[in-house]
Formats: sequence, structure tokens, C-alpha cells
Amino acid sequence: MAAPACTPGIGKLITNADSADLISGVKAKAYPLWPDDRGYFLEVIRMKQGLAQEFPVETTQVSAALSYPGTIKAFHFHRRQTDLWVPMSGMFQVALVDLREGSPTFGLKNTLYLGTLRPWQVLIPPGVGHGYKVIGESAGVLVYVTNRLYDPQDEGRIPYNDASIQYDWETQHK
Repeated sequence: MAAPACTPGIGKLITNADSADLISGVKAKAYPLWPDDRGYFLEVIRMKQGLAQEFPVETTQVSAALSYPGTIKAFHFHRRQTDLWVPMSGMFQVALVDLREGSPTFGLKNTLYLGTLRPWQVLIPPGVGHGYKVIGESAGVLVYVTNRLYDPQDEGRIPYNDASIQYDWETQHK
């Protein structure tokens, strides 16, 4: 999958889970979070419900990654796998780019700021390049649920600073 020729910047900033500017097939939804005087409880996933309703129980995998502040992990994509990201702690600048030729949103970029201050989960379909930067002063923990077991043959990688994507990882100062 080749990267499209994108305009420089962060693309469409997504601040509403129902935004019409989301890349085709990408879905966002607030996840249930129950805080109390001891901390909080959150549901990562309910099988066969919500954004994971199409995930087959037999091949669903749940994984987690801890990344330090300032870490950029981008870009990668899957040919067949769907990801469901649930940022559990810290804040993430999530970058998405539609790599699917023929898609109505081919070449479109989205940026979502997710985590402690915006507890959303995001569904990322096959062919959508994705990555993140941990922002703020604390580490970020990302739990991700996939509809297929890990297969290195399904994964593609594009450098975070790819000249055709032109994603701007710098602080935006808006």
C-alpha cells in the first residue's frame, strides 16, 4: 500500500465522535468510565457489542502498550485486521490517514486527542494508516483489541515522517 500525496498538517481535527469528517469506516465512541474515591473502573470491551460487535470471539486478541511522553509510534496499517484502540491513561495525539485507493476519503488525515481527558475508543479499519504521539508529561497506556490474531504478514509500515503523508507532529499552539 503506497502513501497518498497529502497536504501538510494534521488533517481534520475530530472533536465529536459523530463527526462527518471521520475517515470512511473509522468510528469513535466514548467508553464507560466509573470514577470514585479510590480511582476508576472502565470497560475495555463487551464482546459482540458496541464497536466490537463484529469481532469474532475465536480470533479476538487484547494487547497493551505503554509509551513514554513524547514517543511517536507511526505509521502502520493492516491489510485485513481491524483495530479497536482504548487509551486508558495519559493523552494521545492519534493520527490516521486513509491509504485505501478507491475509498471516498483516500488521502484524508484525521487527528484525535484521546485518553484521560477524552475517554473515547476508536475503531480503525484495514487500510487506514494509524499511529500516535504521547502528549503531556505522563506515560500513556493504550489497550488495543484486534479482530484477528497477530500476523506479521498482515502489517505494513510507513515512517512517521513520510514525505507523502506530511503529518505535522509538532505542538500546534492553537
